[in-house]
Amino acid sequence: MSKLTCLAENQIKQTVINALKKAMEKGELVTAEIPDFKVEIPADTSHGDYSANAAMVGARAFRTAPVKIAQIIVENADLSGTYFEKLETAGPGFLNFFLSPLFNSETVLDVLNQKENYGKSDYGQGKRVLVEFVSANPTGPMHIGNARGGALGDCLASVMNAAGFKADREFYINDSGNQIEKFSMSLDIRYRQACGEDVEMPEDSYHGQDIIDHVNAYKEQFGDSLMNEDETERKKKLCAFALPKNIEGLERDLKKYKIVYDKWFKESTLHNDGSVKWVVEELKKRGYTYEQEGAVWFKATEFGADKDFVLVRANGFATYVVPDIAYHYNKLTTRGYDMAIDILGADHHGYVPRLKAALTALGVDADRLTVVLMQMVRLVRNGEIIKASKRSGKAITLVTLLEEVPVDAARFYFNLREANSPFDFDLDLAVENTSQNPVYYVQYAHARICSIFKNLAAEGITPRTVTAKELCCLTADEEKELIRHIAAFSEEISECARLLDPTGLTKYAVTLATLFHKFYNACRVKCDDEVLMQSRLALCEAVRQTVKNTLDILKIDAPEIM
Repeated sequence: MSKLTCLAENQIKQTVINALKKAMEKGELVTAEIPDFKVEIPADTSHGDYSANAAMVGARAFRTAPVKIAQIIVENADLSGTYFEKLETAGPGFLNFFLSPLFNSETVLDVLNQKENYGKSDYGQGKRVLVEFVSANPTGPMHIGNARGGALGDCLASVMNAAGFKADREFYINDSGNQIEKFSMSLDIRYRQACGEDVEMPEDSYHGQDIIDHVNAYKEQFGDSLMNEDETERKKKLCAFALPKNIEGLERDLKKYKIVYDKWFKESTLHNDGSVKWVVEELKKRGYTYEQEGAVWFKATEFGADKDFVLVRANGFATYVVPDIAYHYNKLTTRGYDMAIDILGADHHGYVPRLKAALTALGVDADRLTVVLMQMVRLVRNGEIIKASKRSGKAITLVTLLEEVPVDAARFYFNLREANSPFDFDLDLAVENTSQNPVYYVQYAHARICSIFKNLAAEGITPRTVTAKELCCLTADEEKELIRHIAAFSEEISECARLLDPTGLTKYAVTLATLFHKFYNACRVKCDDEVLMQSRLALCEAVRQTVKNTLDILKIDAPEIM
């Protein structure tokens, strides 16, 4: 939360405590230890900007009805020197505090002083966090689920940084295992076909055009020289040629989506440095494995998983989960991150407890790993679910989506719903320049404010520095409601970080835009009262800055003209 909000809440606590102490000294209440109580913002702020439940939780300690305790607190409360002008009781004993114009004034000044830093806090206390997301197999293009995971993961990392964590972004490249073997086999067969050999593609191979393109590029550069090599060597060379190009393509496409990773981590690293082998040997050494039908099993049920699982198959090859265990062990021990966050598809729900069980068995606190499970996305056009791209007839990928929908709209839309909610992406609405399109609506609020300043400047009216006393004239309901929302910005960021859910920011931004448009329609910015006009210009600038700061975290443009 912002310093002002924190200070206001502390003032409430101290006011209540002082009032209770005073009442005990006067004999109005029995002497007792003051119990802990909550201070919160009520759902309906017409009954007060803050409420406290001190009277209700104190009923037992003071052996008095909450309503009576509340009245005693009101009679003994001293609001002088605080941000509050009024205290009332309500219902069964709630204490309702009403903010004074001074709080609103200092909120506006706080935004104007902090500028691009407004909203940031030290909530995370500098803890190191690694956010891993997308991590699509490098054997083909990214699908629409990767588009959602990319927006969620990238914005979550930004939120964590704004909330005082030190968050890094990482892409885990699955450059080993079955999918790479299938990729190599598909390249090999297409290469042999291109060189005139009559061989068919198996059903379970990769049939995409990208495989053919890689083979043609190799053949153009090196001809049919690989036909003299044995199959193993041929596969190895074709994969070594094609895989880096696919990874470069992933990086290039993600940059178009405004995603830049701090590190691209290769799975092969864990095989080459012995980490994968170490996991199996360490679990054996600790007594957490057994052999059955030639395979090595992990006793996962001893650590809360639903069933044991195979680490090493009877053929001697490790299963896919072993490098994953090694990878997360590397994150949390070798590289020393305080927390690891994975954004994964909902189909991984059974995988998570098994991974955590293995980490626990290796002596790692598994609570340091949090997995955000993401539900599927459906694309909607003209009210109907679509499954294919009109242009290619194939499944819509991240690239084809961004050819149709602006990047800003895609990033905003994928952060409109919590990760655990299925999401229908309306392709028609995402490109509309109307108030029905939430990203356009928010960006328009920013542009509208820029236009206000530009138009007034053309008339020779420029903003000047205003004082806290002058800003106290912002007393209209629309002004107060808008300022209260601005004041909650830092707290919203911290809450998004706590919940590991950046979607709170898109909702915050839409509400901020709504409140601004409401203010603009009700309160004339240009008016005869010079102090009121300058105060409203200061409020407009505070809104503009807060909108921009919100969009900056989401990596969405804040245009000055629309």
